[in-house]
Amino acid sequence: MEAQMVELARAAGTAVVTLMATDAWERTRDGVVALWRRVSPSRADGVEGELEATRGDLLAARENGDDLTEQELREEWVGRVRRLLREQPDVAVELRRVLAELAPEPQDVGTGAVHMRAEASGSGRVYQAGRDQHITER
Repeated sequence: MEAQMVELARAAGTAVVTLMATDAWERTRDGVVALWRRVSPSRADGVEGELEATRGDLLAARENGDDLTEQELREEWVGRVRRLLREQPDVAVELRRVLAELAPEPQDVGTGAVHMRAEASGSGRVYQAGRDQHITER
């Protein structure tokens, strides 16, 4: 499987799980199920059930501060999407469309430019983000 498809699967699986805990959950579920219904109708109902189960697990993991479970859930969906793309590579165009529809609306941030500067010394660390940031340290 080419690297571009693997990266698409990673982006899609990560986005699906991330959006499960947001107000965009229902749109996300509906978009993913509709995609599966078009490309693999016999599996669509099962995918819908798996999405709901994953969401329950994700919400419980977040409530308990269980970052490892959240990471595992993302990887599970990355694998599901990767297998779908391996079986039907032509679905990549539609998957990109679904992801674009699920992307959050851009917010008015003036010019849209972000300028950051940071310095760290010794054992110091710097974490900067122009938007969302997720840090998992071990």
